[in-house]
Amino acid sequence: MPERFFSLSTDDRKEALEVAASQSGRPAYLLEKDAWVVWTLGAMFDSPFAKDLIFKGGTSLSKVYHVIDRFSEDIDVTYDIRAIAHDLVKDAGADALPATKSQARKWRDTIDDRLATWIEVEVSPYIEQRLSDEMIDAHTRVERDSLYIDYRTNVSGYGYIPTWIKIEFGGRSTGEPTEELAIACDAAEFLPGVLFPTAVPRVMRAERTAWEKMTAIHVFCLQGDIREQRARHWSDIIRLDAAGLIDAAIRDRSTARRVADHKSRFFVERDARGNPIDYHSAIHGALVLVPTGDILDLLHADYAKMVESRLFLRDAEPFEDVIARCADIQARANAIGVFESSAGPTRQPEGTGSRPRRAQTGC
Repeated sequence: MPERFFSLSTDDRKEALEVAASQSGRPAYLLEKDAWVVWTLGAMFDSPFAKDLIFKGGTSLSKVYHVIDRFSEDIDVTYDIRAIAHDLVKDAGADALPATKSQARKWRDTIDDRLATWIEVEVSPYIEQRLSDEMIDAHTRVERDSLYIDYRTNVSGYGYIPTWIKIEFGGRSTGEPTEELAIACDAAEFLPGVLFPTAVPRVMRAERTAWEKMTAIHVFCLQGDIREQRARHWSDIIRLDAAGLIDAAIRDRSTARRVADHKSRFFVERDARGNPIDYHSAIHGALVLVPTGDILDLLHADYAKMVESRLFLRDAEPFEDVIARCADIQARANAIGVFESSAGPTRQPEGTGSRPRRAQTGC
């Protein structure tokens, strides 16, 4: 009978990872961290509070949709606002949005406090108990809206990638549209004699994640704020584009408006000159995905760190090609956004139309 990966001795686990690394061409430390990512997702979506969670972000694009070709390590999870703040949103409509920005501030403060308490009182003890039950040498720590799982390793190569799992929680959205899909560890196909973790999370649809990422890039560009480990957003959207999901997203005007409405209430930002950033203009022809000047140089340096750390699963595109493709996405998105503004909103049912066929999960 296959033995569970996390039940192996330290030496056997290291040997197993080295075998998988030699067969896959991927570093052993990334295969190990991937196993931790899947274990964490399995634990979270097998928990008493799983029904109110939505997995989203870059790691969902990698592990669920298989459309990005870089290693993604952080886990982004939404705790459905209708669960954490039912008393606030019960009369707020399908998307549970506050009526005004001042009301949004009150909601945000309340939700953030409840979220931090929930992580400390419920999530952290639950994960600690799961680790103890499975006799896994790791421990949790909480930092406001994030839970960290610090684990031990004897595998070399960690540098750009830390030896912890970070679960970052949000509680201001319904996370919809969503679907439920299975995921597996990257090393599993190379080691059939080892039982690796699996998970079946409820995940935010890729079209919404695409708009979440494009509007985040829009803000970074207008603020001139390109910090370390942000180049991943630019690499992600060109992979989404290669899979046909950017075209699907920019035609999905309902999801575009849903993201703009949500961020306009809960993520109010200002540009480098102090002017409010208008998310609705971003979806209606003024989207900015290409930074300029010194900001572009900082982005290039961060991208080079990703390449050096072997985070890409295949040869990475030259940085200049990434920027050129982002410029093309920007032009296409803005063309449709301008057309919608001049012609009036188009109606397209969610989940229909030209959404591309999803890659198989391998489970």
